[in-house]
Amino acid sequence: MSIQERAEKGAAYKAEGRYNCTRSVLAAFGDIVKIDENELASLTAGFVGGMGNMEGTCGALVGAIMVAGILSEGQGTLKYSRIIVDKFKELCGATICKDLKGIDGTHYLCSCPDCIKNAILAVGCAFSDIDSDEAK
Repeated sequence: MSIQERAEKGAAYKAEGRYNCTRSVLAAFGDIVKIDENELASLTAGFVGGMGNMEGTCGALVGAIMVAGILSEGQGTLKYSRIIVDKFKELCGATICKDLKGIDGTHYLCSCPDCIKNAILAVGCAFSDIDSDEAK
């Protein structure tokens, strides 16, 4: 599956109301990230709405960093995380939920499905071989 297909799949999960942003990103990598559905639901539950108050990091970005940890098996994850955060910020305009949604009266930057899509694309930038479904 290509990174673009994963991005569309993740965005669709959120748009359909199936999953929150973090879970949508992880579910798009379900063939690689082998986590039981119930465990995945529990693991991602606290990241809804920018960690519950929109003050925290976007849940989609959190999911992308979780994927990086799994793909890198914890080796060099910080390097991949930097790439993902930088690319996500470039694509979305911010990393904090309230900033992305313009909650403080500023300009609305990015919808949740688009944040999910961009988080997944950022994973693709960090892991160039992801289209072949092989983790580093």
